[in-house]
Amino acid sequence: MNSQIKQADIAPANTIVNALNESLGLQRQAYLDDPVPDVAQRKQDLLSLKKMLSENSNEILEAINQDYGNRSKHESMFAEVLVTLDGINFVLKNMKRWMKVQHRAIDITMYPGARNRVIPQPLGVVGIIVPWNFPIQLSFAPLTSIFAAGNRAMVKMSENSRHLSHLLMEISPKYFPLDKLRFFEETGEVGIQFSQLPFDHLLFTGSGATGKAVMASAAKNLTPVTLELGGKSPAVIDQNYSMKKAVERILFVKTYNAGQACVSVDYIFIPENRIDEFVSEAQAWINTHCPDINSIDYTSIIDQSAYERLQQALEDARKHDATVINLTEGQESAEGMRKIGLHLVLDPKDEMILLQREIFGPILPILSYTDPRQVVEYINLRDRPLSFYPFTNDKNLQNFYLDKVMSGGCCINDAMLHVAQHDLPFGGVGASGMGHYHGFEGFVTFSKLRPVYYQAGFSAMKYLAPPYGKLANKAMDILLKLKS
Repeated sequence: MNSQIKQADIAPANTIVNALNESLGLQRQAYLDDPVPDVAQRKQDLLSLKKMLSENSNEILEAINQDYGNRSKHESMFAEVLVTLDGINFVLKNMKRWMKVQHRAIDITMYPGARNRVIPQPLGVVGIIVPWNFPIQLSFAPLTSIFAAGNRAMVKMSENSRHLSHLLMEISPKYFPLDKLRFFEETGEVGIQFSQLPFDHLLFTGSGATGKAVMASAAKNLTPVTLELGGKSPAVIDQNYSMKKAVERILFVKTYNAGQACVSVDYIFIPENRIDEFVSEAQAWINTHCPDINSIDYTSIIDQSAYERLQQALEDARKHDATVINLTEGQESAEGMRKIGLHLVLDPKDEMILLQREIFGPILPILSYTDPRQVVEYINLRDRPLSFYPFTNDKNLQNFYLDKVMSGGCCINDAMLHVAQHDLPFGGVGASGMGHYHGFEGFVTFSKLRPVYYQAGFSAMKYLAPPYGKLANKAMDILLKLKS
């Protein structure tokens, strides 16, 4: 693939709008022609998705690398390819069971012979709006659930995933007809037009501000949405927890993809008397695992705008008299590579940019506490986070945090890894999002669990038709006694 995208490759806006509408019309007609694909067809769709990813993994990794400037090949392989393939395998093993018709209880007044069933059926055509930070995982993981539920899909990629978008647009038709799956690149106004299409469901992953706009557009068509919006996910280290272990797990996550993950640790609470210990352990970990930020193993910030935003946030912290510790002091980013080493920020102030907005980079504010109730109060005064990371072996304290702090997901004694558990639902709550996907919950999200009542050959309801008399009165008395 060419490292530069030519201007001529960018389609005019009206052409894209026409393509979006034509694609939706094509997929909707295909859905109407075959509204309920059988197990064999859904299995074939998942196997094709798996084949598309595995057969083109090297090209996909290189495209992502070009979009980033430098993206660690190992991080891309683990977070994009392997975890996604594993998710497909999990769904393949369980899909047939999820598709089974569910038997439900019948009200006693409907006996004898009547039946209740819940039938999982496809919704139709699902739209996906994908961010740039994990573009394969955040497109193929939803597609896994969407295809398992028997749907068709249109996928709008990020403007920062130009090389990957072109690759997916090129290879996808080799594995799927356009009436099953189609990818679109962002060329200016595509996202706005995409969110205004009357999909049967729309999944968006991105910022809260953009999520509000997407939801407003979808509301005009009464399109249901699943929103994955991120947010400021906190960690807290217990007074008695191993600091060395906490540091190695938190810093692994905070430096993964250079902190550009919605489930990364955004800030951390540390006991007041253990902050120096944390700093010391953090410095040792960085010296061992990230000795050179210009290494190919250390990922670049996605673009110049994001790089400058993070630099401004650090300068803002200094202006507010916070202590900023650069754990890679003396290292400068190679020209054009947009590398930032991990920075700790001690004594952060509420008015600082770092505590006001999701960081999305290798900067870690540290707040002190003496009582777990301080942690709970601080978090609960703010938007509900996408993830919460308590580090403690105290079962009572674990339960205290689980009861008192609401978050989209929770990972105890580690961070981020709950996202890779395929039998756990993934999703936010409140300002961090709504709805779930992954595993069974993903199948449910993209299905209509359709309730069906089957009436028996004989129905006593005919005796309760007007005009009402003694029989109806007798029936009411009997039913009232039964149900009281």
